[in-house]
Amino acid sequence: MPDFRVMYNRQKKWIFYLLAIYVLGWGFTTYHTIFLGLILGTCFGFLNLLLLVRKTEKFDKQVSEGKKPRSLGSLSRMATAGIGAAIALKYPEYFNVFTYVIGLMTSYIVIMIDYFYNAMHQHK
Repeated sequence: MPDFRVMYNRQKKWIFYLLAIYVLGWGFTTYHTIFLGLILGTCFGFLNLLLLVRKTEKFDKQVSEGKKPRSLGSLSRMATAGIGAAIALKYPEYFNVFTYVIGLMTSYIVIMIDYFYNAMHQHK
């Protein structure tokens, strides 16, 4: 199994590229609430990705030591998503809630694209 940190660093790079595009979209277009929703959602999605990587490494370490592993922290990731949603709902004049949800899912889309990209290049 590939190292989680190597995959995380690759995915982090692509998420930062997307964030840069979102910031440019916020700065140069009139769709400020849409891009701020994407930025907020992507930031919370990135935080969830970081939490997932940390929990997965801890899980892997406990399994390799023969200990009974705990969960992967779904509740903490749902709580961070809920905090971001509360922010987006509290300030609808700044954040679009729909694009917040899209931004929140961005990290999972990046994970899938990264997996398929690397799976195709390893078979060549």
